[in-house]
Amino acid sequence: MATLHIEHGITDLATWLEAFRRFGPAREKAGVRAQRVHQPVGDENYILVELDFDEVGQAEAFKGFLETQVWSSPEASPALDGTPKARILTEVDAGS
Repeated sequence: MATLHIEHGITDLATWLEAFRRFGPAREKAGVRAQRVHQPVGDENYILVELDFDEVGQAEAFKGFLETQVWSSPEASPALDGTPKARILTEVDAGS
């Protein structure tokens, strides 16, 4: 499994959530198995997203889609504030 971890500033949560929901079909088509959206306590202008995929390649492809089709377009990413940080994570067995 691979997780695409994304974080960035936002200007308005409701506007950002509306845009996030619009890309639900794209996430499903890309192979997203689960998603989590968080905000840091005390910081309403920041968002963290984790998208789980079966394979690293799927996460890499979706990251590329976000970079070239979504984040580069103010119309596609309203309420985005700044440049997103995105990393692909794999789980480490930390033992018991």
